[in-house]
Amino acid sequence: MAEGVTDIWAFLAASPLLWLSLTLLAFQAGLWLQRRLGGSPVLHPVLLAMVGLIALLLLTGTDYETYFEGAQFIHFLLGPATVALAIPLYDHRRQIRALLLPLLTAGVAGAGTAAVSAVAVAHLLGADPRTLASLAPKSVTTPIAMGVSEKLGGLPSLTAALVLLTGALGCLLAPALIRLMGIRDDRVKGFALGVTAHGFGTAQAFGISATAGAFAGLGLSLAGILTAFLLPLARPLLPGLGP
Repeated sequence: MAEGVTDIWAFLAASPLLWLSLTLLAFQAGLWLQRRLGGSPVLHPVLLAMVGLIALLLLTGTDYETYFEGAQFIHFLLGPATVALAIPLYDHRRQIRALLLPLLTAGVAGAGTAAVSAVAVAHLLGADPRTLASLAPKSVTTPIAMGVSEKLGGLPSLTAALVLLTGALGCLLAPALIRLMGIRDDRVKGFALGVTAHGFGTAQAFGISATAGAFAGLGLSLAGILTAFLLPLARPLLPGLGP
C-alpha cells in the first residue's frame, strides 16, 4: 500500500502542474484560514502558504529546483503585476508631481536604511558574505530582489524567502506603528508600506484606500529602482561586502 502511494506521488511530482496547483491551493487555504480567524495580520495568507508548502517539501523530500520548475509561472507573473501598478500611479499623477521631492528623499532614505541596517546587523552577528549579499535587497519586490542578489553574489532563493518574511513582518508591524505615530494621511501610510513591505504592503495599502494603494505602488517601484541601480554601486561601502 505504502509503495503504491509512493509510486503515485513520484508520478505526480514529475508534472510541473502539480506544484503550480499546490501553490495556488496553499494560498487559498491560507486566505480562508485568516478570514476564519478574524483577519489577524499575524496570519498573513502568504506566510501560511509558505509554512504549508515548506512542510510539504520536507515531508516529500522534494528539492527547491523541482518545486520551482512547476511554480515558476507565478514567479513570471510578478513582473507584469508590478508593472500594472503604473495604472493607479497615473490616476494620482497630480498629487505625486506636487510631492515629488519629498517622495524622492523619503524613498532614498527608506531604501538605504533598509539595506544598510539589515547588512550591518547580520554582519555583527557573524553572517558570511554570501548571506549578507542575499539579505541586502530583501526590502524590494521579489523579481528585482532576486536579480540584485545574484549580481551581488548572493543566493536568489534565499533572497526570495527573506523578501516574503520582510513583507509579512512589515504588514504585521505597520498598523501599530502608524497608530503610534499618529499618521492620518493615506498618502504617507501607503508610501511607507510600499517602501518597507513591497508587494505585501501595497496589497494592504489598497485595503486602506485607493490613494494609499497608489502611493504604496510608488514606494514599491521607487525602492526597487533605487536598490537595483545603487546597491551594486554601494557594495564596497556595506559592512562585510566591501573589497
